[in-house]
Amino acid sequence: MRASNETEIKYLTQKEVLSLFNAIENSGKLHSTRDLAIFRLAYRCGLRASEISMLKLENYNINKGEIYCKRLKGSKNNTLRLDEKTKSVLDKYITENEITSEAQTIFTSQKNKPISRQTLDHLTKQYFSMASIQDKSKHHFHTIKHTTAVHLAECDMDIKELQWWLGHKSVTNTEIYFQFTTKQQEKMYEKLEGKSEMV
Repeated sequence: MRASNETEIKYLTQKEVLSLFNAIENSGKLHSTRDLAIFRLAYRCGLRASEISMLKLENYNINKGEIYCKRLKGSKNNTLRLDEKTKSVLDKYITENEITSEAQTIFTSQKNKPISRQTLDHLTKQYFSMASIQDKSKHHFHTIKHTTAVHLAECDMDIKELQWWLGHKSVTNTEIYFQFTTKQQEKMYEKLEGKSEMV
C-alpha cells in the first residue's frame, strides 16, 4: 500500500500482531506485563511512543475502561474505550505495580522515570525479532500506529470515523490509509458481483 507521495507505509498484518502479543506474553521478561500493556494500548488507540510515555492514571477511567488520549503533533485529543484484553492486562499491570495518581506516569522505566521513546524503540526491535517479523523496516514503534489505522480501515470504518479515532485534524492525513490493500480490493470486487450496471 502506498501513499500519494509514493512513500510506503509499513504496518503489521493481523497475524503479525498476534505473534507480537504472544511473543511479549511468553517472553519471560521481568517487565512483560508492562510491555504487553504498552503494545496492546498503542495498537488499540493508535498511540505514538511519546503519547504512551506521558499517560497518567488520571487519564484512565478504570470503571468504564476508557482512556483519554492526549495527542501530539497537532492532533486532537479523544477518549477511547478499551477492548477486554487490553483493559485486563492494563488493570493487572496497574494493580501489580501499585500505580497511584501520585505517579508521574503509568509506564515507567527501571529508574522509575517516564518510559522513553528510545526504550520503546529498543523493546520494539526486541519483540518484533522474537515474533519473527522479518522485515526490519517495520521494526519501529510508529509501525504500531500505522497498523492500527490500516486494520481499522479494513474493518469498514469510514474515513471520518478513522479520522476521529486517530485524532487527525485534517482528513488528508487519514486518506493515506484508504489506499487499496488486497483485502480492500477483494471487498470492492465483491460489491461488483451481480451488478447489472457492469457488462
